Formats: sequence, structure tokens, C-alpha cells
Amino acid sequence: MGAGIALAALAGLMLGSFVTVVGYRLPRGESVVGGRSHCTTCRAKIAAYDNVPVFSWLLLRGQSRCCGDRISARYPVTEIGLAILYATVVAVFWGEALEIALGLVFVTMLMAITLTDLDRRIIPNKVLLVAAAAAVVIVAIGDPGSFPERAIAAVAAGGLFFVAALAHPKGMGLGDVKLAAVMGLFLGRNIAPALIVALLAGSLVGIAIIAREGAAARKQSLPFGPFLAFGGVVGLLLGDQLIHLYLTTFT
Repeated sequence: MGAGIALAALAGLMLGSFVTVVGYRLPRGESVVGGRSHCTTCRAKIAAYDNVPVFSWLLLRGQSRCCGDRISARYPVTEIGLAILYATVVAVFWGEALEIALGLVFVTMLMAITLTDLDRRIIPNKVLLVAAAAAVVIVAIGDPGSFPERAIAAVAAGGLFFVAALAHPKGMGLGDVKLAAVMGLFLGRNIAPALIVALLAGSLVGIAIIAREGAAARKQSLPFGPFLAFGGVVGLLLGDQLIHLYLTTFT
């Protein structure tokens, strides 16, 4: 098990580097598969030895070799974050191949949309479509009987957020609606605690900003994708326990 978790963490580091490329290029209309990595400031090509996850950033002290400009800390943070998520998914679902496969795809999608939503207020359709297609294939192979529950969860989550978007379009975008639906496809009934956690987290952060900045903060908009991503991770790893806790406490 230890070796499997270590390999998962290594894979997370490597794929985390790719996710940062997706997060930067996709909203800007650039190819995510063609062309070598380049400096975002001077556009110079980045050598392979300067593109090793985490270690290159540390060795370069967060500065580009070509022009000396600052390299955002989001690169190592994303790589380490995805490595931790991969290792956690494998540890929690050890021995359950279907859940591991779904979990790894799911957290990769959530990391990608977190980057794009924070950076450009965009949740790309391409990321959602690829993740949804992967979920359908994995479930069709490993657990086709769960399709009805997952479909209901997707429709319910997407429908709930669609109503919210209609009622308050400045606070909820269609990207959030589509993300909630795809999350339902991955999580099934665990979408319920995931959405509750996301809404609570978003509300708490909003209240904190209002308390700090006053009435002016009401005019600010927060990207909700990262909160959905946080709720999604909680729903994935702790959803069953949270539902059980609710049922045993209130029923």
C-alpha cells in the first residue's frame, strides 16, 4: 500500500505540472498539448531541467532563468496539492479500483477549474466535457448499475444551481451550474454534502470579506468554482460518513 501511495503522489506531482499548463493556456485559447512550455513573460522556451515539478521552482528561487521575472507560487502549490490529493484518494479507496479511478479524474478536474476560475473567472467546457466523458466510461466499465443514481444527482445539482443562476446571475454563473452537474455524475448521492460544504465555505468567506471591508465588499464578486472544488473533495473523501452522521443524528 505504501508503494502505491508513493507512486500516486509522484503521478500527482507530474500531472500537477500539466494541470498548471491547462489552467494557463486553455482560457487563453492556446493548445495544451502542442508546443514546449514557455516563460509567460518573455515567451522564451523553458528547458527540461527547469521544468521539474517543485524542485525547479525551488532551485530557481521562484524566478525565471531567462528574464528574471517572478514565477508564480501557484505552480509548486498546484503540483504539491495534486500530489497530496492523489495520495489521499489512493489511501482512502485502497482496493477499490473504480473509486480510485473516478477519484483521480475528479480531483484533477477540480484542480484545473480552480486555477482557471481564480485566474480568469472561467470554468472551461472542455475540462468539464473530458471529465464527464471519463466518468461515464469508468462507470460503464466498473459499475453500470450506479448510472441512475449518478444521473439523478447530476440533474438535481445542475438544476438547483441553474435556478440560483436565474435568481442571482451576478453571483452564480452557468459554469458553476455545469460544474455542479458534472460533480453529481462523479459523486452520486454524495453530491448533497459536497454542495452544502461548498455553500457554507463560500458564505463564510463572503461574510469575512464584508466584515473586513464593509459595505463596499458587497459589490465584489467571488469565483465560486474553488468553493465547489473544496466541497467536491470533501464529498469524495467524507461524503458517506457525513450522510451517515446526518441520518443517525436526525432520523
